[in-house]
Amino acid sequence: MPEGRGLRVAVLWSQFNEGVVEGLRAGAEAALLEMGVSAGDIAFASVPGAFELPLAAQVAAESGRFDAVVALGAVIRGDTDHYEYICREAAAGLAAVARETRVPVGFGLLTVHDEAQARARSAAGPDNKGAEAARAAVAMVTAVRKLKS
Repeated sequence: MPEGRGLRVAVLWSQFNEGVVEGLRAGAEAALLEMGVSAGDIAFASVPGAFELPLAAQVAAESGRFDAVVALGAVIRGDTDHYEYICREAAAGLAAVARETRVPVGFGLLTVHDEAQARARSAAGPDNKGAEAARAAVAMVTAVRKLKS
């Protein structure tokens, strides 16, 4: 498990599909604490939807206050093309933030076909994707630091 002691982490989450995203947020917080990140070093902020996650992640990353960012949200496929656009832009935007700022961004954005899939991936336990995103962000801090030294 990655070591998070001494790290400062921003956890951003989308308010859309709130019931599902709350499970991701709880999973991310539990994982960060388990890795040794101090509760006082975790900053939480919500945004309206998944489309807004990249801008919030960029602001957090560029602030110089955080070693990593964890972005959480859930986009559930509907009857229109809206799903495709939101998923594509949110994913590309979050990847761009990590590359451009060199601050690791944990990708905890669910892109699923139905609410049952979303609930399964946000439930408490070892398959929680919020926890996975938090662990990946912390692991990347270690990897980036190792590559720089």
